[in-house]
Amino acid sequence: MSEAFEAYAAYYDLLYRDKDYALEAKYVHSLLTRYGIGPGTLLELGSGTGKHAEQMARLGYQVHGIDSSAPMVERARSTAAANPEANLKFEVADVRNVRLATQFDSVISLFHVASYQSTNQDLGAMFSTASAHLKPGGAFVFDFWYGPGVLTDRPSVRVKRLEDREVKITRIAEPTIHPNENLVDVRYTVFVSRKATAEPFEFQETHRMRYLFLPELELLLRSSGMAILNARCWLSGELGLTSWLGVITAGKPLVQAR
Repeated sequence: MSEAFEAYAAYYDLLYRDKDYALEAKYVHSLLTRYGIGPGTLLELGSGTGKHAEQMARLGYQVHGIDSSAPMVERARSTAAANPEANLKFEVADVRNVRLATQFDSVISLFHVASYQSTNQDLGAMFSTASAHLKPGGAFVFDFWYGPGVLTDRPSVRVKRLEDREVKITRIAEPTIHPNENLVDVRYTVFVSRKATAEPFEFQETHRMRYLFLPELELLLRSSGMAILNARCWLSGELGLTSWLGVITAGKPLVQAR
């Protein structure tokens, strides 16, 4: 997964500057508090440039972020350095196999990190990581591409144009769906023009995304020692045929079954 963000990382925050991280953090906070889990220690799997972590820290959480992209983690650490009063820590590690010497009150994984796990082995390994670091009675919140919505409203070519004081960017996203594998390859072509030199350049990356269904998620979560507490459409209401993005709250029992 880290390879998919090597060039992309430099422009990630600009490309997603319209994303309402504060609103999303408050939503995740509401999902956790629904099950009696308030601000405490929190592990974020796939923390990116630290934008969600920063907002969760503002809500009172002590956040430890993990990401496999070194450039992303470097940006996240800059965020933490600029907010020394916040409880923020970031490190480079793989969400499939990292093991820390502590457990957390809650674990989150946002912006479709689960859907970047394109095989059952990868996704199961990520869920095992979440379970291993979750205190009994804790909750794991993650979002994902929801299969019925993706197949109802199929991916299409999209163009995004953005600029700041330094650069102009045009990003073209071209999807190829693989229905027998439940995968979508999204090829990003990014055109960048630096305003100081007016010299354009471009790069391409392909991000392989998996769309997921509730029965397989339930099975993989149970295999990792967790159970689905709630499944909803991300930020709004019940899951349905037009829901592209889902969010699951999974719980780890206080007593593990033998």
